[in-house]
This record gives sequence, structure tokens and C-alpha cells, in this order.
Amino acid sequence: MAMLASAARRELDVQRYSLAAVLLVPLAAIFLQAYIPRFVPRFDIIDLPLLVVIYFAVGWRNPIAGTITGALVGLIQDALTARPLGINGIAKSVVGFCAASVGVKIDVENPGTRLLMNFTFSLMNAAIYLFIMHRLLALDMKTNWLHEAIKAVINAIVGVFVFDLLDRLRRRE
Repeated sequence: MAMLASAARRELDVQRYSLAAVLLVPLAAIFLQAYIPRFVPRFDIIDLPLLVVIYFAVGWRNPIAGTITGALVGLIQDALTARPLGINGIAKSVVGFCAASVGVKIDVENPGTRLLMNFTFSLMNAAIYLFIMHRLLALDMKTNWLHEAIKAVINAIVGVFVFDLLDRLRRRE
């Protein structure tokens, strides 16, 4: 019985977007993330592709779609940087899976929930990224966790506003 209620809730609350929005929003986020920091160096603290992955994964409430979205966005983001290919793909696919799984369980329309969710997933993304860099690739990088926490707070706050803007792209039935 609980399984049916969960499945019914998931089907009822799944957000629908136009194909153009699903394709153009992540590409715009990746483009902005790749080129704006060249002119405004402090903009690199905001991770727009991560916020887009979280938004779509939570909206679709489908872990497979969240994982694939995260992997594609992360791989495209890696292709535009000098970093090893696949690091962001792995980190964002794990975040996409977890975000979609959380989206099935809780109400994600509340701004407070969105703030906490963005903060948590930003820290998770940073932890996975740094784990891959340090342990799997054995690259020596300095890790400042205070900086990562501040970055997560800023991404959480910006994410609430980005989510509000992206809510306008939803199909109304």
C-alpha cells in the first residue's frame, strides 16, 4: 500500500518541461560557467551547472534521469576546462541521483528546503570532486574546507533564486 502511494505521488508531482528548456538551460549554464569567470573571476564560486542538475533531477523525481543529466552536464563542463575529463561527470551524476531520490521523498517546492538541499548537494559535489582528485588521481591539491563551505552557502542562496526562475519554464497542464 505504501509502495502504491509513493509511486502515485511520484507520478503526480513529476515536473514537465519543453524539450527546448531541457536542452538549452543546461547548455546556457555551462556556457556561462565557462566564460563569465574569464571576465569576472569571482563568478567561479557559483556552480550554475550543478544547480541546473539539482533542479532538473528534483523536478523529474527519476534517479536514472538525474544521473544521466548530471553525467552529461559534468562531461560537457569538463570538456571546456583543462581538468581531467570525467571528474565533474562523476560528481554531478552522483549528485543528480541523490537529488532525484530526495525529490521523491520530500516536498522540494519550499524555499527553505531548496536552500538546505542546495547547500548539502554543493558540499557533496565538492567532497566527491576532491576525493577523486586526491585519492583516485593522486593529484596534490590544497583543500580549504572553509572556502568550500562558503561556496556551498553562496550556491545555496543563488540556487533558490535560480530555481524560482526555472520554475517559470515548467509546463502548466
